[in-house]
Amino acid sequence: MILHHAKGSCSLGILVLIEELGIDCEVRYVDLPGGEQRTPEFLAINPKGKVPALIRDDGQLITEWPAIASYLAALKPERQLLPADPLGLARVLEAVEYVVSTMHMQGFSRIVRPENFCPDRDQAEQVKERGLEIFRSGFDLFDGALEDRPFVAGSFSIADAALFYAEWWMVNRLDGRLPRNCGAHYERLMDRAAVRRALDR
Repeated sequence: MILHHAKGSCSLGILVLIEELGIDCEVRYVDLPGGEQRTPEFLAINPKGKVPALIRDDGQLITEWPAIASYLAALKPERQLLPADPLGLARVLEAVEYVVSTMHMQGFSRIVRPENFCPDRDQAEQVKERGLEIFRSGFDLFDGALEDRPFVAGSFSIADAALFYAEWWMVNRLDGRLPRNCGAHYERLMDRAAVRRALDR
C-alpha cells in the first residue's frame, strides 16, 4: 500500500497507526506548503486534493482520516484498535469524529487558514481566536475523559492516534499548552516505539 502523507499534517496519526499495526506501507510525501495537493498529478491520485490518501495494493483509493484509520484497524482485528463491542466501538468513533470534525476542521483550520472562514482580512485575527477557543475546548473535554484512564477509550485505539495528532499540533505548531491529562497522554504516546518510528519517517 501507499500512504500519501504531508509532514506535520493530520496524516501523522495515520502513520502512527501503520507503525503500530506493523503494516507494510510505502510513504510518499506531499508538499502542502508548495501546493502539490492542487497539481494535476496529485489530483489524479486524490481528486479531493488533500491528505491522507491511502492506495491499496489493488489500486483502490481510500480517503478521509476516520475511514483510513478504521480500515487499517480492521486489517489487524487481533490488535483491537477498534473495539468489538458496539458501545466501545461507538465511544472510539465519537472521539475520532470530534477530533477530526470539530477540533481539526472547525478549530485548527481557523487558526492556520482564516481566509477560508472570512472574506474580510480585517477579521482574520478574530477568526484565529475563535479557532483557538474551539481547539482548546476540545482538549478540555478530553482532559476530563482521561482523568481516570491512560487512553481515550481505556485501551489504545484509533482515537488515541487522532488525539495525538491534535496534541502534536498544540505542542509543535501552537503555544504548547496542554491540560494536565492531555499532556500526560501526549507523553505516553511519545514513549511508544510506533510513534517514534512514525516521527522518524
